[in-house]
Amino acid sequence: MSTIISITALASISPLGNDSKTIWENYLSAEHFFSKKQLDHQETLVAVLDEASQKIVSELQHSDIKYKSLDKSVLYAMAASRKAIADAKWDKESVFGINIGSSRGATELFENHYKEYLETGKAQTLASPTTTLGNIASWVGHDLQCTGPEISHSITCSTALHALLNGVAWLRSGMVDKFLVGGSEAPLTDFTIGQMRALKIYSHSEDTYPNQALNFDKKLSSMILGEGGAVCCLEFGKKDNALAFIEGVGYATEILEHNISISAEAICFQKSMKMALADTKIEEVDAIVMHAPGTKVGDLTEYKAIQKIFGDHLPLLTTNKWKIGHTFGASGMLSVELAILMMEHNQFIGVPFAKAQIQSKPIRKVLVNAVGFGGNAVSVLLSL
Repeated sequence: MSTIISITALASISPLGNDSKTIWENYLSAEHFFSKKQLDHQETLVAVLDEASQKIVSELQHSDIKYKSLDKSVLYAMAASRKAIADAKWDKESVFGINIGSSRGATELFENHYKEYLETGKAQTLASPTTTLGNIASWVGHDLQCTGPEISHSITCSTALHALLNGVAWLRSGMVDKFLVGGSEAPLTDFTIGQMRALKIYSHSEDTYPNQALNFDKKLSSMILGEGGAVCCLEFGKKDNALAFIEGVGYATEILEHNISISAEAICFQKSMKMALADTKIEEVDAIVMHAPGTKVGDLTEYKAIQKIFGDHLPLLTTNKWKIGHTFGASGMLSVELAILMMEHNQFIGVPFAKAQIQSKPIRKVLVNAVGFGGNAVSVLLSL
C-alpha cells in the first residue's frame, strides 16, 4: 500500500506577504522585516504583517459580524486557509479534516479580556468562546463549511509540524483522504514579549541583522518575535498537482532537565531526524531548514545534532527566522514554505551574515526541523 502524501497547496500570511511571487522575491533579498513597536512601555523589535496582508485580514474581519470579535491568530488562519483551499481546488463537497494549532492561541484577545476583568471585576460574554484553544480550527471549519474532523492543539513552537504529523496519520489510516494542517500566531503583545525578556532570549541588538540565527559564535541570544499563519493541503497518494511530497516524518521528546531545556547535542532532534530519514540515504538530503530561532543555546545544539546525523555529508543549512523572527506555532509551516520554494526554484536561500554555502547540485530533498519548549521535536523530509 502506498504511503505517499502530496502537498497540493500551501498558503501563508506573514511579514513576507501572502502570495508566492512576493514571498519568493522577499526571500531573495538580503533584508530583514523587523521594525520597532511600542510594547511594554519601550520600543521592541518585532516582525509584523506587510500592508497587503493587513488589509486582507481587516477585510475578512469586517466581512461577517461574527468575525469582528475574533483574535488575530484566528483571522490569520482563516485567511491562509481560504487561499490554500482555493489553490488546491477543493470544492464545497470535499470532505477534509482540519488541524490548525497555535502556541499561545488568542494572545491579544485573552490579554485584553483579562486586563478588563482585573480593572472591572467583570468578564465579557464572548471572553471564553473566543479565547479557547479550539477556537482556531473551529472558526476555520465554520468559514470553510467543513464536514470533517476539526482539531486544535498546542505543542509550543513545533505546533504546525505536529499538525502535519497528525494529518499524515489520519490520511494513512484511511479515515479521510484530505487534510488541512498548519499553525497560526499573533504574539506581539506586552505580556508575551515580557515573558521572552524574562527568559533572557530576546534581542536588544542594534546590528544590521539583529536576529543572529545560524551565527553559532554569538555571545547573546537574539530571538525576535514575528506574526503570521500558514497552512497546507495534504492529500493521500501521488497527485499530479503536488507542490512536494512528504517522504518521511519523525518525532521525539527530550528528557527534561529544565522547563525550557534541550540537551547539549539535541537528542530529540537526532531521534526525529533519524526517523524521518529512515528510508533515505543522508547524501540525498540537499538542504535543511533549521528551527534555529536565534537563541545562543538552541541554534548551537540543533547544529550539533545535525553534525551527529550527517557527519561529513552536511547539507546546506538555512533558517528564515533571521528575516521574519520566530512565529511560534506557525513557524514550522513557514519553514515548509521556504523548503518548497527552494525546491521549486532550485535555488538555495542562505543567511547573509553566516558562512557562505555553495549550492553544487539541484535541490530535490529538504529536511525541515521544529522544536518547542519541552523538547518536542519534529522533522519532515520533503521531496520534489
